[in-house]
Amino acid sequence: MKRQTLDEIIVRPAPGDQCRAIVQAGSLTFPAALGRSGRSSRKREGDGATPIAAMPLLYGYYRRDQVSGPLHARLPMIAIDETRLWCDAPADANYNRPVRAPFEPSHEEMKRRDELYDICLVMDWNISSRRRNAGSAIFFHCAKPGYPPTQGCIAIHIRDMRRLLPLIGPDTIVRVI
Repeated sequence: MKRQTLDEIIVRPAPGDQCRAIVQAGSLTFPAALGRSGRSSRKREGDGATPIAAMPLLYGYYRRDQVSGPLHARLPMIAIDETRLWCDAPADANYNRPVRAPFEPSHEEMKRRDELYDICLVMDWNISSRRRNAGSAIFFHCAKPGYPPTQGCIAIHIRDMRRLLPLIGPDTIVRVI
């Protein structure tokens, strides 16, 4: 019998710290980091807030050179190389879209020196229905040790991300409340 995918992942604020969260994925619970400005229902580019929203998972990225063993994922997963970038320049036509190097406007490198994007899932924040300055590169990715704040993403330990990958798919919604 084939295992069903999770319909929903709930991200709740952790008590006492606006930059921390509890991720509830079915019967699994994980600690998480949120944006440096906590959560916001009025997400803007560069505000450091994690959007309060229901965001479908679209696809993911991974570092083939960093992630050992097979990735058991139901989402499409794309290997990251040096040419993969994400445009965060609101005035550019590629705003909040993946782009390839060389690319002059402001962008984020997907092949980071830290381990944040070793596994990185793209949530549908401001992608399907895109608005300028409404926020870009809102991902569900790996956390730094100690779960310091993100720039607006949701971050969990890579061990927890690996546990979550086989349970999620294109119909899974990440709901930040």
